[in-house]
Amino acid sequence: MKNNLTHSGYWSNVAEGIRTMWGGLWITWDHFMKALKIKRRPAIGLEDDNYFKHDKGLFTLQYPNESFPVPDIGRYRLDNVIEDCIVCDKCAKICPVNCIEIETIKSASEIRKASDGSSVRLYAAKFDIDMAKCCFCGLCTTVCPTECLTMTKTYDFSETNVAHLKYSYSDLTPEEAIQKQEEFDIVQAAKRQAKAATPTTQGTPKVGMPKITRPKS
Repeated sequence: MKNNLTHSGYWSNVAEGIRTMWGGLWITWDHFMKALKIKRRPAIGLEDDNYFKHDKGLFTLQYPNESFPVPDIGRYRLDNVIEDCIVCDKCAKICPVNCIEIETIKSASEIRKASDGSSVRLYAAKFDIDMAKCCFCGLCTTVCPTECLTMTKTYDFSETNVAHLKYSYSDLTPEEAIQKQEEFDIVQAAKRQAKAATPTTQGTPKVGMPKITRPKS
């Protein structure tokens, strides 16, 4: 009796597998025949109001010659406009995966003005973003005070070498960085010498009340 029940369950499972397989093949064949009649579905994104109205036809796009439109609010590859960057280091501090590395050099005077009017007084000796580490949270773009750090619509940036996923945005060469640091050190040294050479003004001593000495009894 036990063997009969076991065989019955086995063959019922086989029958169920065949039935579901034919069901899947029929759905595939039905979509294929409809696709031959309707031809192609338009390349529209989810934000389009007619997206769900086009539920039939060929869906495959001829990538990279064709692609779906990327929404404006998408979070993809980071980009930094270094001319507007004040090198405040907020993006590197808030990054949860430490994918942003920044090294700064002070300037004795204002370097330039950012597009929003902010004063740029630091050189970016190093501003590297490692997209291999990035978790695409967008926190760095949120805290950026000049909005120079943004997430672009570029979503296909695969590389055969992971080292190529590190992008450098510094506008200084290593030689220029050394030169800017030396210039700042010279200015600071000159300020210290000038301060040391300036005589200190002696303050006028305060005149207090004469001290009264009482005779001993």
